Amino acid sequence: MGARAQYVVVENGAWRRHFSHWAANRVVADLLPGPAAATRCFRANREIDEWLDDVWCEGAALVDHDRRVLRWFAFADSWADHVAARAVLARTWPGWDVRFAHDGMGDLTHHLGLGRDLTRAPGWFETFEPFWSPDAEETEPWSVVSLRLPGGAVRAWGSGLETVEQVAAGPRLIDLLAGSPATPPPADMPYGGVHFDPRARTVSMWAVQTVAGVHDWPLPGWERWSLDFRGDDHTHQAALLPADFPFPRPPLAPALRELAGHAGTPPPDAGAVLGRAAAAAGLQGTAAVVNPSALVPHETGDPTPAELAELRAVLDELVAAAEDAEGARPDA
Repeated sequence: MGARAQYVVVENGAWRRHFSHWAANRVVADLLPGPAAATRCFRANREIDEWLDDVWCEGAALVDHDRRVLRWFAFADSWADHVAARAVLARTWPGWDVRFAHDGMGDLTHHLGLGRDLTRAPGWFETFEPFWSPDAEETEPWSVVSLRLPGGAVRAWGSGLETVEQVAAGPRLIDLLAGSPATPPPADMPYGGVHFDPRARTVSMWAVQTVAGVHDWPLPGWERWSLDFRGDDHTHQAALLPADFPFPRPPLAPALRELAGHAGTPPPDAGAVLGRAAAAAGLQGTAAVVNPSALVPHETGDPTPAELAELRAVLDELVAAAEDAEGARPDA
């Protein structure tokens, strides 16, 4: 299948779309050296005249030179990886409005004035009957759910569901939470969190991944509730959590050092693998079918030596600052 990525470059009032069959996991790496390098990389890949949807597009970037806006999304292996990438982009894209595209392709098409539903069929947002199955042994939940009880106290649980899946279950999930047994506090930062406040009829949400549909609020079932969407800022929920259920504080230096190790590293040469795939015979009595776009490797556009030197200097500064901050922590 590959990990498909889509790029949009806006310049001089016109925008063009480009495509890579393999580069969704390289979106961040290709953005890190800055606007000029990223634009060359994206333009080096095949130009297309169609949009990928939220199912097929696993990573994307919109680079608007006219308005100096960057919108991007890609899956991060951890909370720390996402935060590290954001820290680097803030330095290598100075003067740009750099934001993670939480609404996926919807944020990109919205920026172009095309609305958020261009790549989404009517009724695409799926809801389901609420269910809750706490795991008393899971210490690395996907998300954290917290609830303000009628007396004012807050309880919290780890969950294997994504944040957007919590709200897809509707307000009836709250009744299941209220009577649920405790789960252990997270040993690592989750990918997101949701806080329910029934008295204020407010849902607060944050995530370091896409939460497609979040800007279509109210989502089904939440018509009388308001949404407090915090982007990737977890601090509001952190301040609400019980003392015995805190968010951990993962170090950022390892994630930054990993980015430094990948700086300027080209993608692996997949030519031989792609050639064998194209030449492979089908099963007996069948014909082999290979998607032509899968045979086109990702082009990086090669950052210049000056761009790479600037990126490495930024990474060195950020690593040093993170190590100093972490060394000064009382729990270090």
